[in-house]
Amino acid sequence: MKRLLLVLLLLLPAISYAKENAHGVWDKDIAAFQAADKANPPPPGSVLFVGSSSIRFWKSLNEDFPFVHTINRGFGGSDLDDSVYFADRIVTPYKAKAIVVYAGDNDIMGGDTPEGVRDDFIAFVGKVRKAQPNVPIAFIAIKPSVARKSLMAPMHQANDMIKAWAATQKNVTFLDIWPDMLDKNGQPRPELFIQDGLHMDRQGYDIWVAKVTPWLKSLH
Repeated sequence: MKRLLLVLLLLLPAISYAKENAHGVWDKDIAAFQAADKANPPPPGSVLFVGSSSIRFWKSLNEDFPFVHTINRGFGGSDLDDSVYFADRIVTPYKAKAIVVYAGDNDIMGGDTPEGVRDDFIAFVGKVRKAQPNVPIAFIAIKPSVARKSLMAPMHQANDMIKAWAATQKNVTFLDIWPDMLDKNGQPRPELFIQDGLHMDRQGYDIWVAKVTPWLKSLH
């Protein structure tokens, strides 16, 4: 037992370094966001959209939500804990009036548990709330997709856990896009996705807009 504890203690720095290095793959993306902010600072009181590639590819935010100023800070194939890690650089500086988060399917794909995804969202909310105690935060449910159909069960579990936790919090909302993205047989609707079966086309984003819009308008 003592030997096992010693081995674990010796491994902790290596594990910590590996995780830090994993976040580091996004350093260039984050630096690019910061350079853009310096050149053209977003106005305070904007709505921030942050998370993985489903946010990054949401190029029509300004057209979809013309009644607010939007900021898109989606980056690559990031996990939810990447948004936690970089929150001090690409979330809290904006003093956003509201924050919309989408991430989680990369996490499950990478082997994270549903509990782990929920805990990462809790960590995100906690980190943001240190700077903005009352900012409204919405989590868009992890989407079911054709490409990751085999992972629907753990994704649904993660959604249920996040939904249950959000219901206990003030100004934290779970936006459930899951049912509308399934066909009558409970399978992902192919017409909502581009050729890769993972990223959405206009029809897919229309479902998200229909869920996000009432939430944003309720904040006025």
